[in-house]
Amino acid sequence: MWTQISEHISQATGKSFTIESQKSVSGGCINQGYCLIGEDTKYFVKINHASQVEMFTAEALGLKEMAETQTIRVPKPICWGMTERSSYIVLEWLEFGRSSKDSWDLMGRNLANMHQYQGQSKFGWSQNNTIGSTPQVNNWTEKWSDFFADHRIGFQLKLASRKGGNFGNYSQIVEKVRDILSTIHPQPSLVHGDLWSGNAAVTEAGEPVILDPATYYGDREVDIAMTELFGGFPAPFYRGYNEVFPLDEGYKKRKTLYNLYHILNHYNLFGGGYGSQANYMIQEVLKS
Repeated sequence: MWTQISEHISQATGKSFTIESQKSVSGGCINQGYCLIGEDTKYFVKINHASQVEMFTAEALGLKEMAETQTIRVPKPICWGMTERSSYIVLEWLEFGRSSKDSWDLMGRNLANMHQYQGQSKFGWSQNNTIGSTPQVNNWTEKWSDFFADHRIGFQLKLASRKGGNFGNYSQIVEKVRDILSTIHPQPSLVHGDLWSGNAAVTEAGEPVILDPATYYGDREVDIAMTELFGGFPAPFYRGYNEVFPLDEGYKKRKTLYNLYHILNHYNLFGGGYGSQANYMIQEVLKS
C-alpha cells in the first residue's frame, strides 16, 4: 500500500517521493491518520476501507473549491485513490500552532469572505459527500427551505427511523422546517458544512485553517450555528465575522433548527444521549 501511495505522490507532484518513515497521528473519528516523512517533505495521509474512496474524492474536491475562493486556508489535497483493500487521501502537512485573539478574529473574517463567495444560483453541490461517515445528499435545489427540509432534516429522520429512533411525525417535522425557512431567502454561499472546533486550527505562522469539510452551497448561517454547538468558538471569531458579513437578527431563532441536523446525525452515528437532545430540539422547532 505504502509503495503505491508514494508512487502516486511522486506522480501528482512531479517530484520523486520515497517514504523514509511514517508515524501514526490522529485521523479523526472514522479514518486512520499517518504522517509520511520523506527526505525533505512530509505529507498527511488518511486511510479507510476501499469502499470509502468516494468520500475522499468529495473531500478533495471540497477542499479545492474552498481554496479557489482565495479567502481562507485549507489543506492542499495532493492525491487520492485506492489500493486493493484501502482508500486514501494525501494532503499537505501543516504544522499547527497556538491560537490567539488575532488568529480567531482573522478566522472569522476569512470565513465571512468565503461565505460571500457565491458561485452558484442553487443550493446543493456538484456531488453527494459525507457528514462524518453519514451520506450527505446535495441534489441541486431551487429553494433553501426545500433543500434543508428534504435533504438535511428529512434525510436524517429517515436514517434514524431505520435505527429504531422515534422522533414523532415525520411529515409534521419536515413541513414545519419547510415553513420556518420559507420566510427567508438566503443567497447560496459556499459553506464548510461541519465547522466545529476540531475542524479549525491555526498554523505556526498564525494563519487560520479549516479542514475536513462537508462542503455544499447553503445558508451561511449553518456554519455559524455549528461553531456554537459544542461550546462555541472564542468571541473574537464572531466579532471578526460580523464586522465583515453581519448576521441577521433572525439567526438566533434558526440556530437550533440548523444544529438539529448535526444532532440527528450524531444520533445516527453514535446513539446514546443524542436521541433525547434531538427530541428536545425538535419540540423547540415545532413550538417556534
